[in-house]
Amino acid sequence: MRADRLVATLLLMQTRGRVTAAELATELEVSVATARRDLEALSAAGVPVYPQPGRHGGWSLVGGARTDLTGLSAAEARALFLLAGPVAGAAPDVRSALRKLVRALPAPFRADAAAAAESTLVDPAGWGERDRPRPELVDRLQEAVVRRQRIRFTYRGESREADPWGVVDKDDVWYLIAGTSGGRRTFRVDRFTDLQVIGSHFERPPAFDLDEAWREVVGEVERKRARTKATLLIENRFVWVLRDHFGRHCELLDLLPDGRARVRVGAPEPRDIARTLSGWGSSVEVLDPPEVRAELARIGAELSALYI
Repeated sequence: MRADRLVATLLLMQTRGRVTAAELATELEVSVATARRDLEALSAAGVPVYPQPGRHGGWSLVGGARTDLTGLSAAEARALFLLAGPVAGAAPDVRSALRKLVRALPAPFRADAAAAAESTLVDPAGWGERDRPRPELVDRLQEAVVRRQRIRFTYRGESREADPWGVVDKDDVWYLIAGTSGGRRTFRVDRFTDLQVIGSHFERPPAFDLDEAWREVVGEVERKRARTKATLLIENRFVWVLRDHFGRHCELLDLLPDGRARVRVGAPEPRDIARTLSGWGSSVEVLDPPEVRAELARIGAELSALYI
């Protein structure tokens, strides 16, 4: 989790005084690019982290603060704990670490830092949805990632082996990004059964960056989720409802003089769009493509035959 890395980065700098992005990457087992982005994120959040160019340069804390957090101002400490607080609320070990960090702060800052850490709660369940329990296998997968241990598991009824490179929590659904004989693959953890840690050690590719890899996965999935595009007309006051249904695949094209909006939406197949829009009746007019219009006509004919 990024908040964990940011806290670890800060503590490492407190201990050493000065680190390079390469040293930080080695310590935290991330890419140099990720380490550099974390350092820049701390600086942008107001933590007194700054780079020093030159042969013996690196990143340092203003004032050369060492084993405590006295290099932080009240505002900086508050910013750090606001960042880590929501994650800490879900992880007992991180909560423990956060309490230790609070005790390490100068006395005048402790109350504000503790309040900041407790100011935000993340509830991952949407309205009307049940909480998704964290899969029991996540902890074992995380341990295998850290220890670089190969795994064997059953996925959708098929036995597989893989080198676990990283786990991702996406909207309370967990995924594993792993190296396989067929290249890099992404698996949903809740579809795993019979997970075994084989124990044989592997080396993760040096150029692998979990953040970048996940962005590629998300981009590919979203492209598949919007293979079909449809243009439609709807009253402008209802555009927000379409955005709620279609998310990022809803684009407002323009507003018409009659109070309607021209909108483009996307989904995997024409029938997916038609099923979502059919409940609107005549409140929505699909202009194109013909495949979506045909699906709407088919749904309407079925309903007429059933109820009239």
